[in-house]
Amino acid sequence: MNWGITEEQQEIVDLIDDFGKERIVPVRAELDEKGIFPADLLNELAQMDLMGLYIPEEYGGFGADQLGFCMAVETMSKYCIGVSVSYAANALGADPIIIGGSDEQKKKYLSPLASGEKWAAFGLTEANAGSDAGGIQTSAVKKGDKYVLNGTKQWITNGGEADIYTVFAVTNKAKGARGVSCFIVEKDTPGFSFGKKEDKLGIRASATRELVFEDCEVPAENLIGREGMGFLLAMKTFDVSRPGIAAQGVGLAQGALDEAVKYAKVRKQFGKPIIANQGLLWMLAEMSTKVETARAITYAACRTLDAGIKDVSKISAMCKYYAGDVAMSVTTDAVQVLGGYGFMKEYPVEKMMRDAKILQIYEGTNQIQRDIVGNSLVKEYASI
Repeated sequence: MNWGITEEQQEIVDLIDDFGKERIVPVRAELDEKGIFPADLLNELAQMDLMGLYIPEEYGGFGADQLGFCMAVETMSKYCIGVSVSYAANALGADPIIIGGSDEQKKKYLSPLASGEKWAAFGLTEANAGSDAGGIQTSAVKKGDKYVLNGTKQWITNGGEADIYTVFAVTNKAKGARGVSCFIVEKDTPGFSFGKKEDKLGIRASATRELVFEDCEVPAENLIGREGMGFLLAMKTFDVSRPGIAAQGVGLAQGALDEAVKYAKVRKQFGKPIIANQGLLWMLAEMSTKVETARAITYAACRTLDAGIKDVSKISAMCKYYAGDVAMSVTTDAVQVLGGYGFMKEYPVEKMMRDAKILQIYEGTNQIQRDIVGNSLVKEYASI
């Protein structure tokens, strides 16, 4: 379909599509099987000036709009979302700085992220604070010109690999969510360490680790904005980042559909390609329709953000949960199309199905996204 994208956006898509075919496809099975973090691939993307795609030009980035960045993530996700989430998590980690950081913080931290010299991660989730982002327990106590952080963060993408972390901690427990603040923490800060790398069902190429803070002293100048702004900053970050998760879902679903169609055209049963069977043809049609519908709402969310519209929580949540559900559905159907072969690691759809599940969980479960949409409707119809 023609989505009315710009020549520049198409160039980015073509560049990453070639990269996916030539560099990701040959190694994705090994990265998945062995749980290898794709550092070499990220370094190659840096050499292609693509690591700073989302960063404003004044800080050394490409300055792409939301749609351009999400199209890049979508394209990469056709080939492996273990790689694409390792790439996209840099934007998630940097977004609080882009949204709420001072000019000095942006100059110091965004420039090395734009060049690919350093990588970023986002530290919010805890053992008892996942979807309930306001329930975090990690504390930050101000002592002189420093804040002392204590606590742990769980399931952090790029944990241990990233150099720059945006970490959320409680500075005033009495204020609840309004007592949460956000800090920039550098990897080599004393008192900051990492747990083991998690052994996951899917996205196994990505690094997922616990962040541990034990009397970790962070300069007061690394506070983003003011004390108490952390929760609002996290919610604004999710408004921007959730279309990126949706883009992963769209790309993954497209990749699974591509594999299913290719297989159905060459696999013969009863003397003819199985794609000639109406039951299977209708199945592929449903898969394709779901992919295009997910793409439509994801691009709509991106264009809403690019238009500068402030109230985007509803559509960001919509595209996140819808595209995640589509990815799970389409990858499962792709395994079915391939039959017994689809269940084997020799074919990529088995990995795609495992990878898809996380899209319904991270950055707010799909049930929480439905809550966001439903609560938005309650507000919209309050006067009726």
